[in-house]
Parts: sequence; C-alpha cells; structure tokens
Amino acid sequence: MGVGIAADFIAAGVPLVLLGRTQQKAAEVLHRAVDLAGDINTQLTPPISAMAGAFEEWNDWRDVAWVLETVKEDFEIKRSLFAHLDHCLPAHIPIGTNSSGFSVTRLSAGLTTRDRMFNAHYFMPAHLVPLVEIALGCDSSLSLAEEVCAMYRRMGKKPVLVRQDIPGLLANRIQHALMREALDLIDRGIATPEDVDTAVRFSFGFRYAAAGPVLQKEISGWDSMARAAEEIYPSLTNTHQLAQCVQTNIQQGKTGMKAGAGFETWSADQVSKVRRDYDLRLKAAFDVLKMP
Repeated sequence: MGVGIAADFIAAGVPLVLLGRTQQKAAEVLHRAVDLAGDINTQLTPPISAMAGAFEEWNDWRDVAWVLETVKEDFEIKRSLFAHLDHCLPAHIPIGTNSSGFSVTRLSAGLTTRDRMFNAHYFMPAHLVPLVEIALGCDSSLSLAEEVCAMYRRMGKKPVLVRQDIPGLLANRIQHALMREALDLIDRGIATPEDVDTAVRFSFGFRYAAAGPVLQKEISGWDSMARAAEEIYPSLTNTHQLAQCVQTNIQQGKTGMKAGAGFETWSADQVSKVRRDYDLRLKAAFDVLKMP
C-alpha cells in the first residue's frame, strides 16, 4: 500500500519524503514507487522531487504539508507512531493514518495535537483507485480536514469527507452491505459466485463507473426505486453473522488466490493472468474517469 501511495504523489508531481525503518528500506520502496509512478504518468521525467530517509533519524519538517503513515495494521504500532508524531511534528502539520479498521479517535486518544489527526484511507491498488476517504475523529478539525481534501483534489484524486468516526468509514460500509446480500444469495443456493460477479460487473457495477448510486437514481427516478424497495427491502438479509460459505472456506484454508483456492482453485498461471487483467481493466477505467 505504501508503494502505491508514494507513487501517487510522485506521479502528481508532489515533492515527497519517504521514511522507513532504515535508509536502505526506504530507498528500496522509493525506487519501486518511482517505477510505478511512471506507469501512471507516462509524461513523468526526472528530476523527480522525492527522497528517502530513516524515520528515527529524520528531523527536517520544514515545508511539510501532510504526513501519512502506512505501517502494518497493528493498533499498538500505529498508536505508538501517532504518539511519536504528536511530539516531534510542528503542531500545524496534519497527520493521517491509512487504516481500514482502526478508529482514529482511539489512535489519537489523549494526544495533545489530536485535532490535526485523521484517517486517510486508500483502496488497493492505491495508485489506480482514485478515492481517498478523509475521516474525522471526535476531536479532529473540520477545517483542516477540508484543507487535506483540497490537496488531494489538486492531485487529481477523489477525496470524500467522512464526518463521523464510524466502523468501515463510507465506502467499506456500502461494500459490506452489498457483500452481505451477495453471500446470502450464494448460501441459499440462489446464485453461484460466478453469477454474482457477472450480475454486479455488467449491470449496476457497470453503471457506477459513470454515476454513483444516488446520481443514478436521480437519472432513473426515485419513485420507481421506492416501489421496488417496498418489494425488496423486507426480504434482504440483516444477519450479523459471516456467511456460512465463507466460514467453511476459511476453515478449509481456502482464503483466496494467496492460498491457491477460495470459491475456485487457482494455479500460479491463473493468478498471474487474473491479476494482470484486473490491473489492465483498472487502468482503462482510470483513464476514462479522468474525462471531464
């Protein structure tokens, strides 16, 4: 994730300092990020304003506008890092965490400058997916969050402001609502995993690249949506339990491509092809979404 985020800033021409546990580690990640940035912005040419350093040794915060941590998803590590940044960064510099699960309120609890701390949640692959969720904690400054969003808009990203610190933020809550219903349909034998994917990709998922769900209903009409909702809502699942089909897969070690099996069995060649095709489709969508 850190490589993709760094590549995003480099491709946008934003000066970047990438800090790691060691100078060597940071330099390796920066090299990968520069290569990836060239894939995003084919017009990118040296000199690139980016440098690498060791986090524990770095103390030059002049002209820094935004600090974002991308350490592994471990609460105590992130909490410790926030506490360190609270003390060593000038108080006007906003600080973000790229966390998909931890509350920024909990991460920043008790820290002196917690008003400048936010969640800045990217989606994989970070260099291609345009969205960045900027989420406030209970003590976060709304005006400073709006400044961070404005920075991302200048970079060509699509930031959204999440005004309450809730589990899943915005996009993951919507995504999990869809996934809960999709898995329930699989569990009940109403559709296969393949048919679920096809239904989403080539119907409303296909439209969502052009218009989100609210705008789409503005186009088609809320009255027709309301009539359909009267029939559909009562039959939707509201379970708090993980779908049995997923529980069974996990118990059998079938956790997806990384394990060689999920709902399907995956060979190394199949994994390479699917991942390559996935990136190509995302790049094509990325280019289309840059249209005015």
